[in-house]
Amino acid sequence: MSQPKITVYSTATCGFCKMLKSYLNSKDIKYDVKMADEDQAIAKELYEKSGQLGVPFTIIEKDGEEKKILGFDRPQIDKALNL
Repeated sequence: MSQPKITVYSTATCGFCKMLKSYLNSKDIKYDVKMADEDQAIAKELYEKSGQLGVPFTIIEKDGEEKKILGFDRPQIDKALNL
């Protein structure tokens, strides 16, 4: 099974974003962070992918499928990553 590609849309002031990144780090899971408050193009991309501007917004790409998770929803993240 291939390593999932994980993208986390975040902002500098988001407490739940910090909790999510800390959780992924604690599990040694690699991910990319896109800061929606630092780049207007990323904010636009976030809106296009999620239909809103809430963060954290996580996209987990695995086995050709995309799982989109809004917020720090640990049960959904664990399920998507088979933790």
